[in-house]
Amino acid sequence: MISRSPLSPGHLAAAFRFLTILPLPGRLGTTEEELAGSVGSFPLIGLLLGLICAAGAWVLWLVLPSLPAAVCLTLLLLALSGGLHLDGLADTADGFFSARPDRTQILAIMRDSRIGAMGVIALIILLLLKTSALATLDRSTVVVTALLLPLAGRSAIVLMMGLLPYARPEGGLGGLFYTRRSRLAALGSLAFAGLVTVWLAGTCGLGVLVFTMGTICLFARFCRKKIGGATGDTLGAACELAETFMALGFAAVAGGAG
Repeated sequence: MISRSPLSPGHLAAAFRFLTILPLPGRLGTTEEELAGSVGSFPLIGLLLGLICAAGAWVLWLVLPSLPAAVCLTLLLLALSGGLHLDGLADTADGFFSARPDRTQILAIMRDSRIGAMGVIALIILLLLKTSALATLDRSTVVVTALLLPLAGRSAIVLMMGLLPYARPEGGLGGLFYTRRSRLAALGSLAFAGLVTVWLAGTCGLGVLVFTMGTICLFARFCRKKIGGATGDTLGAACELAETFMALGFAAVAGGAG
């Protein structure tokens, strides 16, 4: 029998396998049952990825000027997930900003594996914003920011699932997580992210987190208007948007302090 706890080894392993490209030996976390129950583990995996990124930021800002260091850190952030969430952002932009107002047509565009002009534009803008925001930070600040970005991104996924129903009636990979949809998981993710943020970045960091999750709530409202809920693509887009807006928030705080 598989434990129903989101923090069981099977669920943690399933979340790790899904959210990262890092190897994990054995068969633990490879079943659909384990993956469906892994949502509550997403913030912990985000924290683990954050620790890797923080170590990378510490080294990069030691050996490189801030701009190329920021480019490398952005590459590290996307590489750890294999670009999974960026793909969701591109598909979401293609569907939402197409000339097709019908929900069914939007969902069909989002399922198309080809990338369109709106997807390319969204990727360019987001990567430029994230990189330029990181480049404005000093070494001590960017280490903390790098740790918090993946945590905020994976918490945003859980928040979106708590706010929205699944939008595809025919099902999909994202729908697997909705078999155990829980608003308590969303609240728990926000509480965990808040505690870690306050511990590492104080009340200013908490303000940045509130700003970030507020933008995700607005994005969720936009998703409801366009397609009536969430899909795997919009969940990935939420992760990327949360990372970017958190980086922008810390850049704004650093600019104000300066």
